[in-house]
Amino acid sequence: MTCFWLYKFHKKRKDKKRKEKFFKRNGGLLLQQQILTDQSILEKTRLFTVKELEKATNNFNQSRILGQGGQGTVYKGMLSEGKIVAIKKSKLIDENQVNQFINEVVMLSQIIHRNVVKLLGCCLETEVPLLVYEFIFNGTLFDHIQDKTDEFPLSWNMRLRIAVEVAEALAYLHSATSFPIYHRDVKSTNILLDERYVVKVSDFGISRSIAVDHTHLTTLVKGTFGYLDPEYFQSSRFTEKSDVYSFGVVLVELLTGQKPISSDAETEEDIGLAMRFLLCMEAENLEKILDPQVLEQGKREELTTVAKLAQRCLNLNGKKRPTMKEIATELEIVRMSQKHSTTSETKYQDVQLRKSKAILISDDNYTTSTSGNIMQSSSDAHPLKIHTV
Repeated sequence: MTCFWLYKFHKKRKDKKRKEKFFKRNGGLLLQQQILTDQSILEKTRLFTVKELEKATNNFNQSRILGQGGQGTVYKGMLSEGKIVAIKKSKLIDENQVNQFINEVVMLSQIIHRNVVKLLGCCLETEVPLLVYEFIFNGTLFDHIQDKTDEFPLSWNMRLRIAVEVAEALAYLHSATSFPIYHRDVKSTNILLDERYVVKVSDFGISRSIAVDHTHLTTLVKGTFGYLDPEYFQSSRFTEKSDVYSFGVVLVELLTGQKPISSDAETEEDIGLAMRFLLCMEAENLEKILDPQVLEQGKREELTTVAKLAQRCLNLNGKKRPTMKEIATELEIVRMSQKHSTTSETKYQDVQLRKSKAILISDDNYTTSTSGNIMQSSSDAHPLKIHTV
């Protein structure tokens, strides 16, 4: 019995030392130092214990895995207070970059934007850092674009709104924070949608902030094939325009409903969506590549405007690409003109419907009348419906 308790004591002591070792190696002391300097950090960056997160994920059970990528594995978990979270188990970080990692954690935890996933905190007691994010229930944009059996397929109105929200989130990161933040992995699988299809940009695993007076980062090339800025790939210089290129690919996905990379059946080679889209634009054959649903629901003028904007985002010369702020503004103008047009058409239809019924009633000498009701869905998921009785 004594041996058992001695074993338990030594094991507990060994586990404690191990946690302390990982905590120091992962930058825990630096984070504590920053918290002492600024107490507000503690309110926004919660330090979780490994015990809390093991309990939340049933010891990181495989059944809790939400997704796996180049930067780590994401698990679904439930905290003791009942809050559902997404827990990202990062891959090993370079010990030389610990300071930068902690600075990024503090910075990202202070980002407050309705279209950016909120970082709730981290755990530094494990071999690799664990990052805890708010959980978004409705999956990724990629899934909704590609799932042709989706109960609520993305209408053109919804796609345009999603494009605006993604652009606004990236514009915020680029220009509205104290230090510009480059996402560096913008893609449709990193764009989540909540239960109301509101955008939440996620996965800042390789994001970096830069000094205000700098214009680029010189780094090892990282990112996702199909979204990677060719200019960055050649020079290793990542600028805000590199995020713009990746956003351009997402915009083309929304327009075409196609995957960023697909295989050519004849040549068995992977062909990038960006290149296929640019070739269609040059040949003035946009209709060939557009999603049939988009072609049916969108007006020619607005589709052309958005397509030309995507073409500018994909310019091989980064300097000729628009900024995210300019993109957000241009997309919002298209969206507002679309809403104005829809409102005008609805009013016109209402007047015509009532006028025609009044004439019908007059001709037939009726003394009572029925009126037409025009009902507009509150959700973009359903088209405008006109009911008559």
